[in-house]
This record gives sequence, C-alpha cells and structure tokens, in this order.
Amino acid sequence: METFDIQALYERGPGDTLAFETDTAPVLRLAETFSALANAQGGTVLLGIDPASESIKGIRDLDAAREKALAAGLRCEPPLVLPRPATVMLEGKPLLLVTIPSGLPHAYALRGKYMERDGKKNRALGPRQLRDLLRQRGEGNFEAQVLPGATLDDLDRAHVDAYAKIFLTDVSSRSRWDEGTLDLLYRRGCLTKESSAYRPTVAGLVLFGREPQRLLPSAEVVLVRYSGTEMSDTFIRETARGSLPEQIRAAEAFLVANMRKGARIQEFRREEKPEYPLPAVREVIVNAIAHRDYQIRGEEIRVLMFMDRIEVYSPGRLPGHITVENIVEERFARNEVIVQVLTDLGFVERLGYGIDRILRQMSEAGLPKPKFEETANGFRVTLRGAGEQFISADFDRERYRNLPLNERQTAALQILHKTGRIGNRDLKELYPDVSEETIRRDLADLVDAGLVIKMGDRRGTYYILK
Repeated sequence: METFDIQALYERGPGDTLAFETDTAPVLRLAETFSALANAQGGTVLLGIDPASESIKGIRDLDAAREKALAAGLRCEPPLVLPRPATVMLEGKPLLLVTIPSGLPHAYALRGKYMERDGKKNRALGPRQLRDLLRQRGEGNFEAQVLPGATLDDLDRAHVDAYAKIFLTDVSSRSRWDEGTLDLLYRRGCLTKESSAYRPTVAGLVLFGREPQRLLPSAEVVLVRYSGTEMSDTFIRETARGSLPEQIRAAEAFLVANMRKGARIQEFRREEKPEYPLPAVREVIVNAIAHRDYQIRGEEIRVLMFMDRIEVYSPGRLPGHITVENIVEERFARNEVIVQVLTDLGFVERLGYGIDRILRQMSEAGLPKPKFEETANGFRVTLRGAGEQFISADFDRERYRNLPLNERQTAALQILHKTGRIGNRDLKELYPDVSEETIRRDLADLVDAGLVIKMGDRRGTYYILK
C-alpha cells in the first residue's frame, strides 16, 4: 500500500479528494461519500474524525468500522469494491484510512442518485455532468455478470482458501463452503447472491475457477516463440489456461525459459543477464491479463517472442478516457474486481503504476522505450531487445566448462554464438568423417541438456540457442 503522512493529510483538511467521517456515520452516508469520490478522481476517507469540528475522535471497534466501510462500498450501484482499509494512528488514537482508487471504470450511484465531491461536501450531478460521466465510463460491467451455468462447483477450493487466508484467521478445510469465505468473496465482487444461493461472477470464475475456459474459452494466453524476427512456420507454442494467477505464472515461466541469457563481469563476479528485464516482462503480462476485455469472444491474449522483441496483444481497446498519448499519466481500470484481487495476491502493486515500472526497467537495462499501440479491436505492447547484438560473437568456454561436451558439440555452440543457428549439415561439413547419425545425436544431446532449442522437422530442422 502507498505510504501516507497521516499528520500532513489531516492538516490539509477535507476537500475534493479527502473526507472525514466518524465511525458512527450511517452506512448510507459513507456510501454517498465513497461514490462521490469514485465518480471523480478517487481519494481518501479518514474514519474516526468529526467532519464538522475536524476533531480526532478515534475508533472504538476497528473490525466493526472496517466491515461498515466495506459494506458501504457494496451499497453503491454497481458495488464499489474497495481495498482493505488500513489502520493508522493520529495523536495516539486509531483511525481507518479508506482508499477510493482513481481511474475506476464505472459511474457509481446510490439509490439512483449520482454524486460528486465539491470541496468538503457531496452534491448531486446535474444532467449534463451525468451525461459526460456516463460517456467517459461507458464500459459494460462484464466482470460483475454471471454466466449461464456457472456455480460454486466451478471454483477451485484450494485457490479460494489460499486467498481467504490473507484476510481470515479461520478458513475451513472441509469440503463444505464456510460462510466467512463466501461472504469475503461476495464483498470482493467475486460472487453474487440470489435468494440464499451464491454464484460466481465472471471475475470470480477467471480468478478462482477450476477450468474457467469451459464457460469462457477465450480467457487464456497463447505463447509463441519464433526463431527469427518474423512469423514463420517453425515455432514453439504453448497455451496458458486455468485461473488468472496460474496463467500469469505459466506465461512468465515460458518467457523466462525461452529468453536468451548473457553474461557480464560485475565487480570481479560473473553475472547472468537475461535478454529483457524480468520485472518489465512480468508487468506487461500482468497488465494484459488484468485489463483485457473478457467480453470479447474468439480472441485470446497473445504473447509472441521474436529474436529482437516481445509483442503482447490484449483483446479490447483502451478503456474510458485512456489513450496511447496519456497512458503513462492517467489511470483507469476496466476490471476493478480482477485488479483488486490480483493486488491482494501480490501481482499488482498500485493501479496504473505498472506502466511507469516498465518504462523505468527498460531504460535501466539500456533498451528502447516500449511501444504502445491500439489496433482495430485490441491493444499491443512491444518490448524491443538487443536482437543479434545481445550475445557476443566471442565464444565463452567458461560458460560450458562444467558440462561433458565433446569436440563437435563445443564447435556447434561456437557456431551458434556467431550465427544464431545451426543445422545438421553445418556440423557435418566441419566433421565429414563422422556419421550423420552421430551428428544428429550430438545436437539432440544439446537439446536434452537445455542448451539449444530444436526448430522445424525433417530436412528443415535447425537449432538455436536457448
């Protein structure tokens, strides 16, 4: 969570982005303030301060106050899913700090009335202001919908319990769902409640589903590694399925496994250097998964890895007021429930700040600035690498000195470092007296050792460095 100077925040006083409330404030009054802040640029509510006198009262029951705040968010229309309120101390008294994120995707109402923050007060939006707000945030709330046939049986209990343990001290390990866990998922926007029956929303299904692709076939990530700088008929392909956390981990593992590794001497120590900064690669993957438009059918997230770049395509154009030009400065979440749960799980730090980290990491690695572009129905991020310049043409024998390589295999690696690829015929030309079967086995052993990747088949077979 972002660090606040609570004393400075208090001294600034209430305004467009800050409100004071006591812990005895009615739920509906809190909900009104939350929706007013959410309809603007977000903000902060300090619970435990009298809004009239601005005197510090403190909070008598932190757990009860926290539950009231979360319940107030759910009274908004659509439900406003809030980060867990933080306990802070001011002049020796406990307060709750409730954060209303900026860049939320919807217009929020309370009993049919849309509010905005005007100085220290909340006021109703006029017709023209409401039209402008609805036009800016005209995204369908697809993640809150329930798909036909979706039931609690579609959720993976292990995934749910691991998440619930972040917030609950007593998580039942029985096969029967316990009310505390169901209530947590309901308050987080991952379940709906019809009469007395809970059903998973789209967000709950993709976050905790055992097999979300049964109901949302396109909710997956296609991963492809090409050997050159363009698409070709020879490639390595995998598909990451399962829940969103599983997809993130699988996509990251694929990229790391297929990323070239270099080496440098740093303060008399040999250090392995990946082709791309891993934090930047991780952020691009997480952003694509968190912010894609899951309502679009027939298109998956596509991650294409070439010799000189990584392209990550996400279905759905940029949401709300976000453009390619203002993407670094502005914040907007198409899927606020998905973003919040991924934040709780540690995949997302703060809404929108992933772009800043990507830019910083690429700059620090000495690589070009990422390219952001909209397509007809999606959004693509391109990370440029060093291409053929990444691995030095000088063969580093020290890198392989502990491996049981024969003379031909060492020669093959030298060729790969110089040219980027080798075929059976190339090695046969160097060793004409060696049988073709021995040459084939030499290269196959390098594949088994995890040093090279086999591309193509039959006469079109060749090898590249892994």
